[in-house]
Amino acid sequence: MKTYFQYSTLRSRSRRAIGQLEGDAMTTEDALTYAPLLEKRLDDERPTNSSCETASAKPGKKRAPFLQSFEFSTADLARSDQFVAWRESFAPMLELTEIDKTRSGFQGRQKLWDLGNLVLAEISTDGLAFSSLPGHVRRDPVDHWTITVLRSGSIRTDAVRCKFAAGPGEVQVHSLGRSFTGDVDKCEMLILFVPRDYSVETAATLGSAEFSAVATGMGRLLSDYLVDVAKRLPMLTEADLPGLAAATRAMIIACVSPSADHFEATEGLIANVLLERGRQLIESRLFDPKLGCEMVRRELGISRTRLYNLFEPFGGVMHFIQHRRLVNACAALTDPNDRRLIFQIAEERGFSDGAEFSRAFKRAFGYSPSEVRNRGGDGIPIRRDLEGCPSAERLGVLLRRLHG
Repeated sequence: MKTYFQYSTLRSRSRRAIGQLEGDAMTTEDALTYAPLLEKRLDDERPTNSSCETASAKPGKKRAPFLQSFEFSTADLARSDQFVAWRESFAPMLELTEIDKTRSGFQGRQKLWDLGNLVLAEISTDGLAFSSLPGHVRRDPVDHWTITVLRSGSIRTDAVRCKFAAGPGEVQVHSLGRSFTGDVDKCEMLILFVPRDYSVETAATLGSAEFSAVATGMGRLLSDYLVDVAKRLPMLTEADLPGLAAATRAMIIACVSPSADHFEATEGLIANVLLERGRQLIESRLFDPKLGCEMVRRELGISRTRLYNLFEPFGGVMHFIQHRRLVNACAALTDPNDRRLIFQIAEERGFSDGAEFSRAFKRAFGYSPSEVRNRGGDGIPIRRDLEGCPSAERLGVLLRRLHG
């Protein structure tokens, strides 16, 4: 099968320079244009002989570092510890259960790519069962959409109102904030984690198609695109991420659509519009001491039950408000021009107890407020943080960052 970048019909549509496509207003046609251009750009920049390598090494010609991946494998662990470690690595998003308990070991491998406002995981795993996390254990919930492409094996999912299965090359859409169970054979897959605030259009598209297999021609096109992106990530730099994010956003909108018999398409669209309005309201009144469930409910004009259902994946309205206040506090702490005392920054954001603020801040970011302040304008370390944390915990760290 030809990959996305090899589609000649799409190549013929290449009409704009890459620089014009790296803004936020990329259209569907832009996405179908961008991928071949990105391929050409990478081909042009890739050294082809020793003279090119020598030229790139000249003083003053320092090349931007390529994107870094983070790997975790159970292969080097004791057999009795392999599944336990694999289960722990997915603990922020799923509960995993062994299917074959007579097996002496468990083989699993992750390669994670931090794409800024997206995360891509390349995963190889033995067979297992999975389920979403029940509400009572979701104190710090991870709620993103996942777009999964199997390269081998199969996955079966049982959600509240539907069941579906998918095989190699088919795109599946799950929502980590909803209830579901399932099982997977020994397989290899790609998982793209998409935060709910990625864009309004993406939210509407994925919300209407969640818990389905996109078994269409356009779905296959998205599958090929993600496979090819995974191949090319080792050749990209951070400067390429804005264009890649814009292209991926437009590809999702263009290629993912609800099936004809999807039950909740209209409801999903309405819910996402309400959720986006709620988020905008919270951001605009973040420092208002009266901001709470009742204010949000009244402004949206919905019932308490509807409000609860909208924000349940985030642990509720108040949990969401607190998280956004912590993110805002973090920005203030890293601002070199803001030299107020930490307790003043905390108090402005509704935290009257300094110890409570410090504990909540460290739970959210893994660093105390003073540690972030002492870093000056550098903020919370990204790459260094991932390099320093245990490899089995990196997926959870990346997924929690997407909430920011």
